[in-house]
Amino acid sequence: MNFKMVHNNINVLDLAKSLKFYEEALGLKEVKRKEASDGSFIIVFIANENSEHQLELTWLRDKQEPYNLGDNEIHIGFKVDDYDAAYAKHKEMGCICYENTDMGIYFINDPDGYWLEVIPYR
Repeated sequence: MNFKMVHNNINVLDLAKSLKFYEEALGLKEVKRKEASDGSFIIVFIANENSEHQLELTWLRDKQEPYNLGDNEIHIGFKVDDYDAAYAKHKEMGCICYENTDMGIYFINDPDGYWLEVIPYR
């Protein structure tokens, strides 16, 4: 058997805000959408041309309070070809939440508090 990882899911409170953030911060755009016939959920897959892997954003109509991310010890990593430009953009956006200069990486957080690691190509 051969398995291929195809997507990760995160739940979001404000789908429009999350879609805007992911497009501005990481260049991810909507590639597929599924909406429940009763309006109870919307699932949007986002990606870019640099990877087959997709991020699945799930919005649930009845969820009103922020998601409890616990210790938030999970993250999704993104390699970038122009680390300095990415850093400057994310600094301007005000979304850098942690920097590890010794490792040469930093993290940004999305509107729901999920951490996203930014890694330079080395």
